[in-house]
Amino acid sequence: MAAVEPEHCEHIAAALLDEFRNLATLWSQTAEAIGRITGDRPAVTAVLTSVREAMLELLGSRVASGAVDPFSPALRDYLIASMGSLPDERLRILFLDGARGLIADEEVQRGTLAQLAFYPRTIFRRALEHNAAALIVVHNHPSGDHRPSEEDVLATRRLDQIGRALDVQILDHIVVTAHQIHHIMSDDMIAGAEAPTSSVTLRSSGALPEEEEEEENEEAARIIENARSAMRRRMLRRQLLGSPELFGEPAWDMLLDLFIHECEARPLAMSSLCISAEMPTSSAMKLIQRLCDAEILERIPDPHDGRRSLMRIVPGVAHRLRAYFAEGTE
Repeated sequence: MAAVEPEHCEHIAAALLDEFRNLATLWSQTAEAIGRITGDRPAVTAVLTSVREAMLELLGSRVASGAVDPFSPALRDYLIASMGSLPDERLRILFLDGARGLIADEEVQRGTLAQLAFYPRTIFRRALEHNAAALIVVHNHPSGDHRPSEEDVLATRRLDQIGRALDVQILDHIVVTAHQIHHIMSDDMIAGAEAPTSSVTLRSSGALPEEEEEEENEEAARIIENARSAMRRRMLRRQLLGSPELFGEPAWDMLLDLFIHECEARPLAMSSLCISAEMPTSSAMKLIQRLCDAEILERIPDPHDGRRSLMRIVPGVAHRLRAYFAEGTE
């Protein structure tokens, strides 16, 4: 500022810091917000906004220079600088290709100070338009509390479920504040291990000859792909027709989701399974109980959290499902 307002730079700097408290908040302001403080000195506003844009361009170029790692310091610095101090909640999506290269970085929604609504249809429509293989979901907490809310976790589980059905991986969901970030996926074990591809094995092959073992793996890959295809078709049908109370089959939706999780060796908690049913949680819990009473599903203790239960398909039913999807999809 001394270059454009040498006589008043200290006064202007003091006024800006008095209004915005710190540099992080100052960098997040629009030119109009800064102009209200600098008054009739547009050159000062222009310098500050130019410096901010140059800084964000530099940080962004470091993120886009190679494969995007959700845990990289470069991404952390970029997200904190670009949205950590914003006054309202924003939802951004980083769309990635198969090599985790950045295709696009887009803001898809804005919310109030306390709440941001997630619209999966908007997110995945853009993912399909970009032909993205993976997404990093990012939103900020203006309150400064980096801990995810229960709604944040449930929204992440829902996005992860839809993404698996559409073959679009949710690589992470990151909460950003002015000073730190929080990785929801790794913290809540939502994603589990990375989903296997054609090498997935649904049952132990033992000491099989190489050709026979290869046939086992091919069959396993076909089974899981048929199950995923069935789930994709059901989701597309719901979007096309709506009215889930008329065309929905919540018990089968639950069974499909849990079957795919088990094929991928990914645990699924009872609370997460409720989301599959597209019905109120209390009704979904009653349906799960009926499936357990019918000896189709069973609860097992979560070894990492004694307060919750994981769900599992009864082995005999799982065997019949494998046979069903080995024959094709719905």
